[in-house]
Amino acid sequence: MFTFRDNKSLHHTIRAFWDAEKIVAAYCHGVAALVDCDLEDGSALVAGRTVTGYSNVEEDYIDRAAGVQITPWRVEDALRERGANYVGAGLFKAFAVRDGRLITGQQQYSSRKVAQAVIAAIGV
Repeated sequence: MFTFRDNKSLHHTIRAFWDAEKIVAAYCHGVAALVDCDLEDGSALVAGRTVTGYSNVEEDYIDRAAGVQITPWRVEDALRERGANYVGAGLFKAFAVRDGRLITGQQQYSSRKVAQAVIAAIGV
């Protein structure tokens, strides 16, 4: 999360996959890589798309447990700010969303659901 959001090289790779009509998938805090990834026309990859990622309620839970704020920003808030339709399943529930070729998972317990969505998307 700390290095993904501003990583232009990573954004270039994601955009290349998208432009080649390949599946783009991320989950948990890895969805941070999608937040500031812009398409060739300058629009945000996530704008107008339904996505998920580490939720604010999960961040709140972890912050309370640690007694400090762990992350400098929140994936859910940043996705919404970029025009995404953020959806979540609740505190630490396995959850994934597929919006066309874009597949996102809520947190670490969502990896299986993300993998299943990718498999379904490629038609295996």
